[in-house]
Amino acid sequence: MNIGLLGYGKMGKSIEQIALERGHHIPLKTTSTTRDINFKKVDVAIDFSLPSVAATNIKKALDAQIPVISGTTGWLDQYNDVVAYCKAKNGTFLYASNFSLGVNLFFEINKQLAQLMAPFKDYSAEIEEIHHTEKLDAPSGTAISLADAIIDHSHYKQWQLEEKSTKNKGADTLNIVAQREANISGIHEITYASSIDSITLKHTAYSRKGFALGAVIAAEWIKDKQGVFTMKDVLNIK
Repeated sequence: MNIGLLGYGKMGKSIEQIALERGHHIPLKTTSTTRDINFKKVDVAIDFSLPSVAATNIKKALDAQIPVISGTTGWLDQYNDVVAYCKAKNGTFLYASNFSLGVNLFFEINKQLAQLMAPFKDYSAEIEEIHHTEKLDAPSGTAISLADAIIDHSHYKQWQLEEKSTKNKGADTLNIVAQREANISGIHEITYASSIDSITLKHTAYSRKGFALGAVIAAEWIKDKQGVFTMKDVLNIK
């Protein structure tokens, strides 16, 4: 399979390595200075570009009738517009805030835990995420996905970004604490705390390899399909 990489930073390079190991080819690699993108030799595109150009890159792939998956975060205010564009073009698009297979299982456990904890108002929930200092957006897209799932299955109405832990017992706002430290691939931790005890759910990424592998698996899965998908479809999670 011929894969086009829209964005050739650290994630793009990790995806390239995994893709080559799995027998694929990379005939297209773009950077922030690339203006004209030629999709003629590409079967599928993987977007890990900058938030400022992600929607444009995705639409260019859809214009060329190339299936595209995106893991770029920080542009989701345009997500609904891109989905509508994809449907209008009869194209193929998949977005994931995190392509790690472990994280996507973590998402499902988080949802089930939120459902179990919902009746017990003495426990207040909080999300903490830690990433490398080069990560541009905060909170992470993964943390937002975790928060949205908790909000959908609890009394919380919204989330807010905090610089440090501030337990908000009984409030309807879910706190997300975001930290940036050197050489951290990604840590996400959900805590339900009461005055008596606490319950913690945690995922730790040891490298970018898990994200890259998931992105390549998604590209392999989506190649001959049409529509708008998520990693739930790729992993057959009902």
